[in-house]
Amino acid sequence: MKTEKIIEVKNLNKKFGTFTAVNAISFEVYKGEIFGFLGANGAGKTTAMKMLIGISKPSSGEAWVAGYEVQNNTEKVKKSIGYMSQKFSLYNDLTVQENIAFFGGIYGLSNTQIKHKTAQLLLALSLEDKANELVGNLPLGWKQKLAFSVALLHDPKIVFLDEPTGGVDPITRRQFWEMIYAQAHKGTTIFVTTHYMDEAEYCDRVSIMVDGKIAALDTPKNLKQHYQARSMNEVFLQLARKKNNS
Repeated sequence: MKTEKIIEVKNLNKKFGTFTAVNAISFEVYKGEIFGFLGANGAGKTTAMKMLIGISKPSSGEAWVAGYEVQNNTEKVKKSIGYMSQKFSLYNDLTVQENIAFFGGIYGLSNTQIKHKTAQLLLALSLEDKANELVGNLPLGWKQKLAFSVALLHDPKIVFLDEPTGGVDPITRRQFWEMIYAQAHKGTTIFVTTHYMDEAEYCDRVSIMVDGKIAALDTPKNLKQHYQARSMNEVFLQLARKKNNS
């Protein structure tokens, strides 16, 4: 059982005018854990993640990421994490090698480190012959794997993945999750948002967001037992029905 807290959230809120996008959520994530942040599109997942990575200011509440209080230590938080957005965070008009060098520079790596990491990454992804290829010409699955690897360039304690497998085929999705497992095995914490309920089965624990609130949080096994469900999709449907009937 993982016990070292690396993310701690207390009564976090985000309002846009009179609309409450994230409503008093509280949870903890442990070192080396694969933590799934699930919910339908518009449930508040991405808004909550943006607060945790320091690019959106909470309306109220508190959050600590990698030991730093988010509101007052934004830059320290950003240096301690990796981030992969829904659009894969890469520049299509730069080559594979140029993207790696660009983000390596942003993460503060030296030229020697960038050179070493580039060779290491290209070899690991079997992209040596694509080093000078524009990223925009790569298949979606390769972009996805490259973006994940680039988010890990500076050996962050936590990687935030926002809907990382959207639009890719099932085989590529499975390969991507194998990369996630391998990284978590090294001690990196993975915080992943998704609306694919089957992906919840791959997580150590999952939080399910419904209309800005955390409706359930536990291991997939415990949630299925509690809701007498055969799949996480059934759990989610029960929670959605419960919300609609309340």
